[in-house]
Amino acid sequence: MPQQVQGVIAPGKNEPVRIEAVTVPDPGPGEAVVQVQACGVCHTDLHYKQGGINDDFPFLLGHEAAGVVESVGAGVADVAPGDFVILNWRAVCGRCRACLRGRPWYCFDTHNARQKMTLAGGRELSPALGIGAFAEKTLVAAGQCTKVDPAVSPAIAGLLGCGVMAGIGAAVNTGQVGRGDSVAVIGCGGVGDAAVVGARLAGAARIIAVDIDDRKLRTAGAMGATHTVNSRDTDPVEAIRELTGGFGADVVIEAVGRPETYEQAFYARDLAGTVVLVGVPTPEMKLELPLLDVFGRGGALKSSWYGDCLPSRDFPMLIDLHQQGRIDLGAFVTETIGLDDVEKAFARMQEGDVLRSVVLL
Repeated sequence: MPQQVQGVIAPGKNEPVRIEAVTVPDPGPGEAVVQVQACGVCHTDLHYKQGGINDDFPFLLGHEAAGVVESVGAGVADVAPGDFVILNWRAVCGRCRACLRGRPWYCFDTHNARQKMTLAGGRELSPALGIGAFAEKTLVAAGQCTKVDPAVSPAIAGLLGCGVMAGIGAAVNTGQVGRGDSVAVIGCGGVGDAAVVGARLAGAARIIAVDIDDRKLRTAGAMGATHTVNSRDTDPVEAIRELTGGFGADVVIEAVGRPETYEQAFYARDLAGTVVLVGVPTPEMKLELPLLDVFGRGGALKSSWYGDCLPSRDFPMLIDLHQQGRIDLGAFVTETIGLDDVEKAFARMQEGDVLRSVVLL
């Protein structure tokens, strides 16, 4: 029968979040109910709260999560009650033209649970990225559940559900950073630092971290950046060129999502280099570049959706690398908090005080 749990709701644009009773239905065909153990506070949740994604309020926030499958609906074969899973927001369909061409990370028909979670009075909730994991339990499509080794901490595992995977994947999957490459990362929040980790994992020889906050640059250095540039004081394009023999970086990863930083990324790459946009822009933003420069510089301009990841392939692999000590996913967890601390965590995020606050349930 349906259950009532506590969840963090964004009731309206820029309104403070609040905890309310949420009704979670029994899972239907192809669905699963997951008992959430940990969920990271991601900038995308703040975008939802600010109305930057859409206006389908009220939102049930939270999406960067790990937990245990409690129950599954008819036809679910890949996960079972008791499985420890990371939740993902791109459940691939296996049938669309991208999947049939062997590129499921571009799936054009990703899906969520068909049923809606509701407030106690029956009002339907919009779960953030189809997940809604700032709650004791949540209803998702079973394909959004990826089994991983239960020995890993939920606070660490959940981060792969969004930001850390997006950054690592932007370097490894989208940017295809290779051994000996030079890489610049503009924006050193959680996603940008994950891109630094991904570039190091891929064997980049030079990793240049760019930000306007010296605290973030120090953290990027600890994550593996070989050079740092404070773009408040220095022209980042000129600095990146100077650090790469006057040429520009082979791969530039833009992890801010703003036109001005994208333009910096565009001109900071080498001829025939690659720009990867993984920062998420807002709907009103516009970009203007001389078309001749786009043609004349060659190379590739790419957008990275979720780090172009395939959760069933990438999540277990990255957990294994963490357990082997080859990457330190725990370094992304700045603090652990409760459900009633989410509003304060948003404020700390905006001030640049944390990489990730993680809600433990």
